Amino acid sequence: MLNYVLSRLLTFVPTFVGVTLISFAFIRVLPGDPIIVMAGERGLTEERYAELSEQFGFDRPIIAQFWEYFTGVLQGDLGTSFVTKRPVWDEFFSLFPATLELSICAMIFALALGLPAGVIAAVNRGKFFDRALMSTALIGYSMPIFWWALLLIIVFSGNLQWTPVSGRIDLIYYFPNPTGFMLIDSITSGQSGAFTSAVRHLILPTIVLGTIPLAVIARQTRSAMLEVLGEDYIRTARAKGMSPGRVNGIHALRNALIPVITVIGLSVGTLLAGAILTESIFSWPGIGKWMVDSIFRRDYPVVQGGLLLIAVMVMIVNLTVDMLYGVINPKIRKR
Repeated sequence: MLNYVLSRLLTFVPTFVGVTLISFAFIRVLPGDPIIVMAGERGLTEERYAELSEQFGFDRPIIAQFWEYFTGVLQGDLGTSFVTKRPVWDEFFSLFPATLELSICAMIFALALGLPAGVIAAVNRGKFFDRALMSTALIGYSMPIFWWALLLIIVFSGNLQWTPVSGRIDLIYYFPNPTGFMLIDSITSGQSGAFTSAVRHLILPTIVLGTIPLAVIARQTRSAMLEVLGEDYIRTARAKGMSPGRVNGIHALRNALIPVITVIGLSVGTLLAGAILTESIFSWPGIGKWMVDSIFRRDYPVVQGGLLLIAVMVMIVNLTVDMLYGVINPKIRKR
């Protein structure tokens, strides 16, 4: 098992270096001069432009800029925002709980509906439930996030007025937010109705962000279940008189979980990417909206640091998924 873990950890090094290079290059290939964006064109003299270029290090060769950035990253320094003058670390982790809360709720929503839908579709292969569930999953996977979000806002926020349009909680509530998780802090605040308000604000973003992972999990679960249900040990379990629930829910589903767990791990990247659109549409104050705003402002340190931190988190999740393989299937540990 130790060799298995070490082999996965070794892949971190080239991936980390590559992500660092990509995050550095990404913002620089976009059109627009960050100094002009920050200072504005009016009243920006050549002397002031040269002064700002020297202050932010843009007057140096690009290789020197990258080396300074890379060595800073290795020392744990992601730089300071050009706009807010705050360290990128502080800004990221002050906003990340909002994105994490939304992503967790979206993943719970996707798993709670996707796994049962996949199992039901596999058990009823070729029947009405199979066709209906898989057709619905295909539609959910195909819908653009921005279109799906606007459609839900029009129906449930505009016409029915069941849910709020934006934000994390109604403005009438004000209380300390020590954990960054609005659901937890609204409960501990003791204010009547605060938790209900936080839940109502979460409903639409959760559905929008969780729809694509739900569809992928449902289709992958069905595919994996169909493969497992044809195995000899499943027929043996049925011949012994085991109940269909025990055969499908324990013996078949457990052995079908490995490819499903892979999809769940990959869905983390989908959630973080989808959070950028979802948070922008619903004005959700998380890292997705923060990144979009920083790109428009050409805030190099924020975009670089944000991309790098998101990539590292995805790498950690993938490593965790690899570890779960060894727990579910002991044969993998010996490889």
